Order: sequence, then structure tokens, then C-alpha cells
Amino acid sequence: MNVCIVGCGAWGEKRAKSIEGAGCKLVACADVNAERAAWFSVKNGPNVKVKSWEVAVQQADVEVVIVSVPIDSLALVAKVALEYGKNVLIEKPAARNVQELLEIQDIEKASGRHVRVGFNLRYHRAFRKAFEIVEEIGPLMYVRGRYGHGGRMGYEKEWRMKSGAGELIDQGVHLIDLAQAFLGAFDKKVQGEVLTCYWPGDANDNAFLTLRTEDAKIAFLHASYTEWKNLFSFEVFGRKGKIEVSGLGATYYGGSYGTEKLTLYKMKPEMGPPETTSWEYPMADDSLEWELREFVKDIEENRTPRPGLAEAIEVMRVVENVKK
Repeated sequence: MNVCIVGCGAWGEKRAKSIEGAGCKLVACADVNAERAAWFSVKNGPNVKVKSWEVAVQQADVEVVIVSVPIDSLALVAKVALEYGKNVLIEKPAARNVQELLEIQDIEKASGRHVRVGFNLRYHRAFRKAFEIVEEIGPLMYVRGRYGHGGRMGYEKEWRMKSGAGELIDQGVHLIDLAQAFLGAFDKKVQGEVLTCYWPGDANDNAFLTLRTEDAKIAFLHASYTEWKNLFSFEVFGRKGKIEVSGLGATYYGGSYGTEKLTLYKMKPEMGPPETTSWEYPMADDSLEWELREFVKDIEENRTPRPGLAEAIEVMRVVENVKK
């Protein structure tokens, strides 16, 4: 399928690298910075046309629009692309609030097109394996997740602390999405705090959450910009054992989170030390390729994207409840 990328920054560039591996073709790009868009076009091939985003999403041969712009523009670009009959892969969290997500959802339904939301951590190798083997640990009870950035000089001036972002919207929503992928949607009994502990400015740099499903499954989540060393840890606990995912793929994170690894701990009938099996994934991360390939299947088979707007709405409802 032919793809247009709106947003030629760092994440748009990562998306561009995933297109060929997903069996698609990049035919257009757009960015508010004309020089950046021109550089992006040259880097990604002579057939990539540079246009304003309003024109690019209308281009006749474009079938999929990838929206990789700052959070305050995500909904606008997605809506326009849908209105012109394009399928849309939009970066998480897909909008600034639930109301914007509902508006996109209405246009999606009216257009007959599809929207997939870029919670790409679901497609990391370790999580693909985790979803495959999760039944081995029996009925699930709770999850525990931590995701943190080490920080650097001038961190408070980066996009993460601007455009309505902050740690809850940046890394926190990934944890919420992963937790609901295993446990199901959370009810309104959200307990949590978003704090500015260290970095100056209005955006939060730490989020502490306790979430509960209607059938009393619990998620304990902490996202932090004051981890001081990049960290990813996600544990899923069942009645017969647990699954632990640590580290993240090498390509998109430079290996700074450590080697991606999944460990399965299975309890024996007599208890005691569990049977332990581990899988390591030191190779390049391919989550964006997998995500885009799944979106192509959504479109070809006319199936509902998962995660799509429904999942994004549930995540944003948690965010809004925490921020009250």
C-alpha cells in the first residue's frame, strides 16, 4: 500500500524505515518545517513527494496516512485524512482528550476507513511471545509495570515537556495500554498521582497509578522521567506463575533500556522454586514493521484495528481520571 507520512521528525523517520519491511511504499511526506520535509524526502527516495500536509493527505495514490506530529495536532490531521478517504495510523495517544478521540471515531465510522493507534510496544518480540504463552500462567490476577527515562541536560526543553505531553502521556500511556491488553478495560476507580518532582515546568515528570478492572484485576504502574537510568519492566501475574518482560528493542531505543528479554516463571504443584524459561531478543526491533503489516491486514480484511480508537479512548479515560 502507498503511504504518506505527516511529521518528518525523529519518530516519522523511524516510521519511514518500517515501511518497506511492511511491504508498503512511501510516496509522500509533509512537515511544517519545509527544510526538514525536503531532507526527509531526499533520504527516503526520489519518488517521495513533498507537499503541505493538507495537500499530501489528498494525494490520489495515498492509501494510508501515518500521523507522527505533536500531540496537539494529532486529531486535526487524522480527521482531515479520514475525510479524504484515507486509512490512518496515528501515534499514541491519538489526541489530547477523550472528546477529540470520540470525534475521530465518528468520522472513522462515517468514512468506512480504519484507524489504528500506535501503541507499538504490543508488537515488540517479547510481548508477541508473552501474548502467545500467557495462558500458561493460568487466570490472571494483576500486573506491575515500570517505564522510565534517564534524563539529560536540557530535558525540560524537549518536546516531552511541551505540547501537552509530560510523562503520563509519553511513557505512561504505553503502560496503561499494555495493562489493559492483558487484563481488560479498567473501571472508573482510578487511583493515582501525577507529580512534577524534578524537572522545571508545568508538565508532570512522574505518574503513579493503581488501576482496577470490574472483576478486580489490578495494575500497579509507575512512569518516570527521574529513573536516572532508562528502565522498562513489565510483569504479568497469574495463579500458576508469571511473565516478566524487561528491556526494549535495540533499533529505536539505542540499546539504552538493555536487551529485550522475556522470562516465564511456572509454579510447580508443590510450589518451591519455579520452572524458569527465558527468551532474549538482542536483534533489531521490528515492532513498527509488525504494526504496519497488521494495519494492512485490517484494511484488506476489513477488520477492526486492535489497538484502535476504542482502546485509545479507554487509555485516555484513565489519563483524565488521574488528572482530575
